[in-house]
Parts: sequence; structure tokens; C-alpha cells
Amino acid sequence: MNIRKLIFSTVPTSSLLFVRIALGIVLMAHGAQKLFGFAGGSGIDAFSSYLSTLNFSPPMLFAVLAAGTEFFGGALIIVGLLTRVASIGALITMLVAIVKVHPNAFFTEHFGMEFPLVLALLSAALIIGGGGLWSLDWLVSKTIREDGRSFN
Repeated sequence: MNIRKLIFSTVPTSSLLFVRIALGIVLMAHGAQKLFGFAGGSGIDAFSSYLSTLNFSPPMLFAVLAAGTEFFGGALIIVGLLTRVASIGALITMLVAIVKVHPNAFFTEHFGMEFPLVLALLSAALIIGGGGLWSLDWLVSKTIREDGRSFN
């Protein structure tokens, strides 16, 4: 299969729009907290310091990667552009959060993994299905011929 078709092809369903909106908004909000201190968030310096306590090295690189993936990946997911690529980044970020930050409990009130687990599963759904109808991926996929080349 052509790589462009693999990236942009999508299941022709409207239901993925709701998955994209829910996941994208949550990711963008949390990414904005980490990057910019939005809505009482810590900002990138404090997030980097926190990651250093979890033995991430270099912590600033991982802070920018994680927060940037959440914020910019969330924006891509909302509009449905490069949905699978952004969702792979979100899935990896959430799996790392489960293993490194939330490994000892399930429920959120015990600082457990239930919230990042739900985000990881939503990401997996978008990796499998793509952006769905009402996505920019759907529009791009309509311009790719069966042989992988673009229509003129």
C-alpha cells in the first residue's frame, strides 16, 4: 500500500468526528497547561523539572516533546489532518504517562491510570479508523488515485 494512502485513508463514518473532538480538546488543553501555563498549568519549565524527578534525560527535550505532541497533535486531531500520525504520538505519550506517572492505581482519585488509559484507547481507535468523514484526511484521500498518485 502506498504510504500516502496509508496515512490519509479513513473509514467513511461520521462517528470518528466525536472521538476526534473529545480527544483533541483534552490533549490541547493539557498540552497548553504544560507548554504555556494555561488555566493554572505549570508551564514548560516546571513540567521539565517534574520530568527530571521521573529520571527523563534530558528533561526539557521530553517536556517539549510530550507537551508539543499533546497541544499540536490535539489540534491536528480536531481538524482531522494527519490523524493517524498525531494519534500515534498521543498513544505513545499516554502509554509513557501510564507507565511512568500513573502505574500504581487505576482510579483517578488515587492518581491512577484511568484517564490516560481512556485517551490512549481513543488514540488507538483513530489509528485504526483514521479521521473519518468530516476530516481533512478524508478530503486529501479523495485526491489520491488507486496507484497512490495525486489527481491532476
